[in-house]
Amino acid sequence: MSTTSLTKKQQKALDRAMERGGNFSNPFEKKSQKKWRRLPLYLLTVVMIAPYYWMITSSFKSVKELQEVPPTLYPKNWILGNYYDKNFDPKQYQQDVLQGLFQRYPDIEFGFLRFMFNSVFVNISITLLTLFIGSLAAYVVSKHRFRGKRAIYLTIIGSMMVPWQVGLIPGFLLVDDLGWLNTYWAYIIPALPKAFIVFFLVQYLSSIPDELIEAARIDGAREFTIYWRIVLPLLKPALVAMMIFTAIGEWNNFLWPLIIVQTQDMANLPVALAFLRNAGAGNIGTQGVIMAASLITSIPTITLFFLTQKHFIRGIALSGLK
Repeated sequence: MSTTSLTKKQQKALDRAMERGGNFSNPFEKKSQKKWRRLPLYLLTVVMIAPYYWMITSSFKSVKELQEVPPTLYPKNWILGNYYDKNFDPKQYQQDVLQGLFQRYPDIEFGFLRFMFNSVFVNISITLLTLFIGSLAAYVVSKHRFRGKRAIYLTIIGSMMVPWQVGLIPGFLLVDDLGWLNTYWAYIIPALPKAFIVFFLVQYLSSIPDELIEAARIDGAREFTIYWRIVLPLLKPALVAMMIFTAIGEWNNFLWPLIIVQTQDMANLPVALAFLRNAGAGNIGTQGVIMAASLITSIPTITLFFLTQKHFIRGIALSGLK
């Protein structure tokens, strides 16, 4: 039997049955047809992976190999000089010796590691505090009745339509008045209110029966106890999804840190990469170092996604269920 012998009504019934069963492939479709349908997906995968592959290989190439035309697809001689070159001497210039990534910024304590610490510390602080505040606000909006609840929720949703760039200048002036410029406070505090997290978690909480909350109240549990011991564990898939969005967004944050940072030692990784690129503009010798820094910067976000992708997909799927 082929798909052409099925009527439109039968085809729709078959599609609905496959969706309910979690199988989105047509059992009557030939294997050769399936392969051709997947070809665009394979091509898109290659397009997405190619820049990352080039970044990895370039970080292990020598300056001479980076200058070759046409470029090599993989390093002929794998070197670690773009990260750390033991032969480098700041007092003596040598043409084939590189100043590795972890040998730069001698005026900054711990060098490039300081930028990594700034990004990790700020990212963890913002992610944890944002998820705590957002989940607590979503619980109040979703499971409590009080005057003005609808207006507050509509205000939260409406704030998502305001471009974040609008708040750059007012935010900078406020941070300056508070004396927070060039401090971790300027990184963390303005980044805590996130309306999308509240909206997303409210949708997820709508799938949790109110009777469960009422039963806990009848048993004498306080509101924060209900939130901490009942609601928060049930929110785990959604929180993981929001954790990934928040962590990746803050890890790649560039414009706001660029505005509030006044000394290099307080820069995060995206700002440090911009400094490194500008310092080596037009210098072929720094291309491998820039690729090494980009590779190190991208590893944490990729690792985070692969470790939590199961919970991420489940959280996204269940957030729309009522």
